[in-house]
Amino acid sequence: MKLICSKMNLLRGVNIVSKAVPTRTTMAILECILIDASANEIKLTANDTELGIETVIEGEILEPGIIALDAKIFSEIVRKLPDNEVTIETDSSFKTLITCEKANFNIIGKSGEDFSYIPYVERKESVTISQFTLKEVIHQTIFSIADNDNNKLMTGELFEINENQLKVVSLDGHRISIRNIELKENYQPKKVVVPGKTLNEISKIIPGSTEEEVNIFITENHIIFEFDQTTVVSRLIEGEYFRIEQMLSSDYETKININKRELLDCIDRATLLITEGDKKPIIMNVTEDFMELKINSFIGSMNEDIDIEKDGKDIMIGFNPKFFIDALKVIDDEEITLYMVNPKAPCFIKDAQESYIYLILPVNFNTSMN
Repeated sequence: MKLICSKMNLLRGVNIVSKAVPTRTTMAILECILIDASANEIKLTANDTELGIETVIEGEILEPGIIALDAKIFSEIVRKLPDNEVTIETDSSFKTLITCEKANFNIIGKSGEDFSYIPYVERKESVTISQFTLKEVIHQTIFSIADNDNNKLMTGELFEINENQLKVVSLDGHRISIRNIELKENYQPKKVVVPGKTLNEISKIIPGSTEEEVNIFITENHIIFEFDQTTVVSRLIEGEYFRIEQMLSSDYETKININKRELLDCIDRATLLITEGDKKPIIMNVTEDFMELKINSFIGSMNEDIDIEKDGKDIMIGFNPKFFIDALKVIDDEEITLYMVNPKAPCFIKDAQESYIYLILPVNFNTSMN
């Protein structure tokens, strides 16, 4: 095999597929990036058996062929090459010469034939969404998946399609994040759980253009995302997702309109007094025209008032400040509305159209702090 392409194109391709190279594996071939120049295009592929990514890069094929190169070494070499044309040449014993300007690297590759290809998945009806929307939806929900494997379903996100509605849900047992998106067309109902790892990697490699689109194909066991010259294939998480409908009651005793930035800044300031591992809640004391926020920790205490518009009852309620910060950071609205029932029931942050809903469970606090 012999091919020439620009360092910029090569590096972009390597950065994209590297997201699917496993950090730990017993199969050495999976620690490689496959360069396949056997069929009139230069395709890079990586695959950890759960997640596979392939991308096509521009370049010139002088001799067709295929080679698997150690991902770590290959990506470091490419990253440090001069910004110029790169030539990659292999021989029958998989010796690989990488040349750029005066730099020459000789490394040993592996047979491309041994590489574990991305599974062929039949593509039927594709769901189309803008790159920008997909990237935004992931950003606005991914923070509330669980980061341990105690419950596999909590490590993924529900993608539920009904006609022209896409609902994306994540939860970790303490909070729920929901985004409702209107699609341009109607689709058959679908309901799958996509691994959080897959969505995290997609959000890093997708350009996020408002004009460009992503085609999503869903089968029984896999989901495929196609955008630009890149294809991401991921296994789905098996199992029935949690029934959250009964938790999404629209009843409330207290409704609060508040400036998002003021609330976020205030909670952020309060966390200065919380050390790592300290479970001190932020307490919201809601009265007629303002919300008093206070925190009491081993370091000290803080309280601050924020002007609000309130309907309904006064309430005093405590929350994990991080959970509030995570949700507020991803909401674009200047003014937000909080809905509360009582100090032991979840708080909802949602807009009138329910395009986003964030549910946060309260925490108990000692009333002697007041």
